[in-house]
Parts: sequence; C-alpha cells; structure tokens
Amino acid sequence: MGNIVANKNGVLYLLLHLLLLCFLVVGEFDLSGLNYTKFIRQASRLRLERIQKHLEKINKPPLITIQSPDGDIIDCVHKRKQPALDHPLLKNHKIQKVPPEMPKRLIQEEVRNSMSNEATIKGTPRQWQWQMWRSNGTRCPKGTVPIRRSSVHDVLRAKSLFHFGKKQRGFINPARRRADAPDIVSGNGHEHAIAYTGTTQEFYGARATINVWDPSIEEVNEFSLSQIWILSGSFDGSDLNSIEAGWQVSPELYGDNRPRLFTYWTTDSYEATGCYNLLCAGFVQTNSRIAIGASISPVSQYTANQYDITILIWKDPKLGNWWMGLGDNTLIGYWPAELFTHLADRATMVEWGGEVVNSRANGQHTSTQMGSGHFPEDGFGKSSYFRNLEVVDADNSLSSVRGISTLAENTNCYNIRSSYNKEWGTFFYYGGPGNNPRCP
Repeated sequence: MGNIVANKNGVLYLLLHLLLLCFLVVGEFDLSGLNYTKFIRQASRLRLERIQKHLEKINKPPLITIQSPDGDIIDCVHKRKQPALDHPLLKNHKIQKVPPEMPKRLIQEEVRNSMSNEATIKGTPRQWQWQMWRSNGTRCPKGTVPIRRSSVHDVLRAKSLFHFGKKQRGFINPARRRADAPDIVSGNGHEHAIAYTGTTQEFYGARATINVWDPSIEEVNEFSLSQIWILSGSFDGSDLNSIEAGWQVSPELYGDNRPRLFTYWTTDSYEATGCYNLLCAGFVQTNSRIAIGASISPVSQYTANQYDITILIWKDPKLGNWWMGLGDNTLIGYWPAELFTHLADRATMVEWGGEVVNSRANGQHTSTQMGSGHFPEDGFGKSSYFRNLEVVDADNSLSSVRGISTLAENTNCYNIRSSYNKEWGTFFYYGGPGNNPRCP
C-alpha cells in the first residue's frame, strides 16, 4: 500500500512538474507593461526541489492565512516560529519582551502631522491607510506575526536561488566617490540621489518622513527605492554593516509594480549575509499588524493628494538591538545586536534618499523613475521628498540634522536639492525620470 501511495505521489509530482514547466515556458507575465517571461527560466526537477526546500525554510507553518486583494498571501506565524530565529547566531536568542527605550525629545506627533500650507493641496490633507492586506479589517491574532508568503515564481525571477532576496552590491561612499561617479554607474548599475552625514561622527539611529509614490520600472530586474541607511565599516572592503528601511518598487522581488514597505541588512558589503524583509534569518518581527514586504496604499498622485510614512531606526540603549518604528511610534521589530560587527557598537554614517538600478538593457539609460519621476525643482505635489531628517545621539536623543551633504552621480538623470524650514526641519526633494534628452 505504501509503494502504491509513493508511486501515485511520484506520478502526481511528475504531472505537476510538467504542468509547471509548460506554464513557465509558455506563460506570459505582463504586469504594467513588463514582460516577465524571459526571467522565468526552465526549471529542472532538481532545481525545483531545491527551491521548494528553501521555501519550506522561510515559509513557516501559519496559524491562519489571509488573502490580500493585491494577490499577496499573508501567513500569520507564531512569533517564536518566525525565520529570524533560525540564524546560527540567534540559537539562544530570546525575543525582546521589554519595550525598547524610545529616543528622547521626540518631536510632538501633532506638530509633525500638522497640515502646513506646503503639506496640503486643494484643501485635501494627507491620509494613510497602511497596507492592502488589512483593507477588509482582517488581522493576525495576538502572539503571531504577518509574513508575506514567497512562491516558486518569486524565486525563479531571481538570478539564482543564492541571489533571491539579496540586494546586489551597489552602495556608494559619498565621502570618496564624487570624482569617479561615472565608473560607479557603469560598473554596477546602481544610481543614487542621497543626503548624508559626515563620516567622523557617531550615530545611534535616524528618522525621516518619506513621500510615497509608485515610480515606473522599465525592466523586471531593475528597482526604485527610497530609504534610510544606517552604516558602519569600510566602504572599500568586505566588512560594511548596513541597516536599511523604506519603500521600494521591485518587479523581480515581488512580481508587480506596487510600492512596498521593506527592510534590509548586511554585515559583509552585500556579499553573502543579510536579505530583504524576512526572506532569511535575522530581523525579528514583533508587530502583528504590519507585514514587511506588503504593499502600501494609497500612494501620492501628481498635483493631488500626497502620502508619506515616518520611519525611525535606533539602537536600544538597554539591550543594544536596532529597532524599527513606523508612523506614530509603532514598533515593527528589531535587528539583534548579535548579527553585527561594526554596528554592534554604533553607526558612523547615515544616508537618506533614492536608489535605482540602471541595467542599460537597450544600450541606453533606463527610464526607471526615482521618487515621483520628476526632478527636485518641480517641488511639492510633483517631486518626491524626505522631510524632518533627524539623528539619534549617544544619549538616545533625537535632533534635527543640520549641514547635510548631498550627492547624485548623474544629475541629468536623477537629482537632489536640500533645504530647511520650521515645519519640515531639514528636508529635500529628489528623483527624476531617468532616460531623457539630457540623460541618453
């Protein structure tokens, strides 16, 4: 009887495998004008088995499952069963139950959220409805965390199983790379428009409010993101530590063109350690209402309503873990101190801004947009912004950043302009359309 069941299972697997192969070869993924077919490769049975084994590691058994209107599947996983705790450095890690010590002198939220003349268009204030998977009121039970389920297609869109969920080496050291920016662009395809602090200071966190848009992406393997970087280590070596969070549009990672909340971390300059979101062991989620990697809705519209999110990353002085907060001091989770080398102590640089991948697929600069797709000089309602830039010092106090520097490798493609006022503190507009007559 066991052999019969085994044979039936084998035949069933073979049929499913053949159907999948036909679908992968013949099936056409065409979302927002992007052709996904060429990135879905024929998968051998061995490769599918490896992918399935990997998915079983990161897709933990859920208590309940929620189908999101945007097509995502959100699994509500017991917090002690989440992927983070599979990390070898976290074998004896106990999820932090004591609330972290919040940074002092936080700007009052009613002031931060007040509607200045600059923050209102045609009398319509910004509104924020969080994520689409919660649009019908469904939420994960207490004691669980929401995790976006990864699929075989998600993995097949990646360059390889190893590269799935990983950000390719594409950082810049703004203190050293002004002169050779063209080499950086042609060498790794990443382009930036960023504001940054000095490299001789000590930082224990940063905060900013980030305008959310849905920039168009030209190629499936390109992305556009807006984020905060917390950095320490060597830019020229293999020991750079980075903690990152913001929003991104990445067809390769998510299979669509929607802006999504994301996190990232690495301890070896994006070589082998770390990943996006919860796609590997590392980040410990504590919040049951926010799903990292889930889509954000609504988003800003040109000369219409503007929407933004506030992100805070800081090092808890009690236990040393790096926490992430969202919006009105909502705790999302943390990166355990055990993961890091240089960041186990402090950060030496903070960056804010946008990043895109320029693959030059057609022999010319990509038309993938950064931010809103408009240059900084277009201003509010047209160009994307970061506002209320702040840093956390050794006393766990937040203060407005003054005297930031800015950098963009190719200002004809993407640019940045910073300023300061009473309502927005230190802020900047950034972004651009990519390919245009001045950016061939």
